[in-house]
Amino acid sequence: MPFFSALENALTKNTLRLIIGIVAVTALTGCAYWWRAYQTYQQMSEFDKYFSVASGSEFSLNFKQPVMLSEDFVSLARLRPTEENPKPDEKHWRYWFRKVDGYKKVIKPEINFYSDLNFNKQDKLDKWTFSSLFLDIAPPKFLEASIRSIGGGEINKGKMQLRGNTDAIQKIAAQLPLKPAVVARLGPPFEVKKDKENEIYIYRFMLDTKSIDEGYEDRALSEVKLSFNKKSQELVRMAGRFAGLKISINYKKFQDNQSEES
Repeated sequence: MPFFSALENALTKNTLRLIIGIVAVTALTGCAYWWRAYQTYQQMSEFDKYFSVASGSEFSLNFKQPVMLSEDFVSLARLRPTEENPKPDEKHWRYWFRKVDGYKKVIKPEINFYSDLNFNKQDKLDKWTFSSLFLDIAPPKFLEASIRSIGGGEINKGKMQLRGNTDAIQKIAAQLPLKPAVVARLGPPFEVKKDKENEIYIYRFMLDTKSIDEGYEDRALSEVKLSFNKKSQELVRMAGRFAGLKISINYKKFQDNQSEES
């Protein structure tokens, strides 16, 4: 089909892969939920019409015309949430991620973060929330910009990726988190690697889930890679997998160059 041929040829120089984009791409191989995911992806091109954001101690993405159903996420991730709280007019899911050691044992005192999904009375996702610890590695302004960039991105079906169009997003005049502040919150990493310009701190978090589909047990373990520039100590990139969904954000592509010099 011409549509899928176009998707296979869609490549850009940008490297962003964000949660909702991966949901849309992964769903290309699925059933009815692929269409709902793709509709959500299409809405991103008119972001302010279909979405709003709120940030404080948490970051929330609000869906003005929701499409995705709760079971779509289980079908995609093959994992159920930690907590499921049904109410008469809505349903609330929470995914808890807890820092673990090399033996997958929860580290004490506990360091954790959560991701919340809220569904309306039609069982459609109307709010997606990330807790404060997650914002230490994905600052709200940069997280919002990366989500907005999905609307101008392109899908690569062969690699199951969506790459955001960072050139179309207004640059952010803000400082990035520094390594000492991030490490103070997350504690020592599981492993440290180095490349020419960066130190890469690797953290492991385990999803506390009620059930995992057979063959997908590895999805419960989230390996988060934080790249800190050796010279500036800034957090320049975050990459990880959360409940089977991949995120990779290059913060430098969103940062106003003037903010680096201030």
